[in-house]
Amino acid sequence: MNDPFIVDPPQVDLLLKQLRLPTMRALWRSFTERADREGWSSARLLAALASHEVTDRERRRFERHRAEAKLPRGKTLENFDFTLVPAVSKARVGVLASGDIWLEEGANVLLFGPPGTGKSHLAAGLGLRLVENGFRVLYQRTASLVQKLQAARRDLALDAAIGKLYKYHLLILDDFSYVTCEGAETSVLFELIGARYENRSVLVIANEPFSAWGKIFGSDAMAVAAVDRLVHRSHIFELNVESYRRRAAAAAGAGRAGSGQSGAKRGRKSVLTGRQADFTLPLPLGESSPPLPRPGSLCSPRRGSGRPLNRARGPAHPRHPPHPTQPTPPLPRVPPNAIVFALEASRPLVLILIVATFSS
Repeated sequence: MNDPFIVDPPQVDLLLKQLRLPTMRALWRSFTERADREGWSSARLLAALASHEVTDRERRRFERHRAEAKLPRGKTLENFDFTLVPAVSKARVGVLASGDIWLEEGANVLLFGPPGTGKSHLAAGLGLRLVENGFRVLYQRTASLVQKLQAARRDLALDAAIGKLYKYHLLILDDFSYVTCEGAETSVLFELIGARYENRSVLVIANEPFSAWGKIFGSDAMAVAAVDRLVHRSHIFELNVESYRRRAAAAAGAGRAGSGQSGAKRGRKSVLTGRQADFTLPLPLGESSPPLPRPGSLCSPRRGSGRPLNRARGPAHPRHPPHPTQPTPPLPRVPPNAIVFALEASRPLVLILIVATFSS
C-alpha cells in the first residue's frame, strides 16, 4: 500500500524554487538526513532551514547593493585615520553610520576641505557602512550624473530619471565644485536637489565654500536657493588639514634623501677617482687596507720617457731595487692620455686597473 507521507524530492525542489528559497532548496536534503539521525523535531528542522535562508538572503542583498552603490574600493571607516582630522568626530560619524534617524528625515551631509584631505574616503566609508546596515547608496561624480540627467532631459525623461534615483536612501555627489553649469545643466542639478529635499538624503563633497557656488549654478540666486535646501537639516564637516597625498610624497622624498645620505656614510670612496663606491665591502675585523700608492706613482709618466712601460715585464732597469720592507712593488706607469678606473672588490682590497686609451 502506498504511503501518503512519502516525500518526492524533485517535487520538493520544484516547490522551493517557486517560492524563491534557493538556500533551503540546496540544504533541505542534508538537513533532513541529519534531523533523522539526531532526532530533531519538525520545528527545529524548519527553524534551521529558515535561518540559513535569511542569512544567505542578507548576504546576497549586501553584495548586490554594494555593487550597485559603485563605492571606491578599499575605503572604509576602519582604515580612515581620524587622528589626522581632529575636526571630524569619530563618534559623530558612527552615529551617522547607523542611518536610522537622519536618512528617514531626508537630512544631508556636507563635506568641505581642500583636495587630498580624505573627504571621498570618509564619504565612501560612511556609504559602505550604510549599505551594511540595509540602506541603498549611490556614489556618483557630479559631472557624470549631470550629463546623464541632461541626456534624459533631451529625451523628455528627466522626471523618470530623477525618480529612479529616489530608491537610493543616500546619493553621494563627489567633486561637486568641479562642475560649471550653464543653462540646462544648471536647471538639471537644481531640480535634482529640489526633488530630494526632505525626501531623500544627499552627501555633497566640495572643496570650495558656499560663497563660490555661484559659478556652479550659473547665478547667485540659484546658488542661494540650492544651498538653503542642502543646509536645512544637514551635518557639515570641515576637513581643513594637510593633503594626504602631499604628506605621503614629502615622507617618501625624505626617506629617499635619508637612504642616500646613509649610503654615502657607509660606502668608501674610490682610491683613484674619489667617487663614492657603493659596491665596497667592509674589511673583516682585525684587517686593514693595503697601503695606497704614492701620489703620482700611478698616473705620472716617467720623466724623459715618451712611451709607457711594458706592463707584463715591468721596468727593464729600475733605478732603485725594491726595498725588502716595502709592502708593495712599484706599479707600472700609465701615459697621460689614459683614463684609469678603479674597482674595489672583495676582501682583501684588490685594485683592478682597466686602462682605456682614447685617440687624441
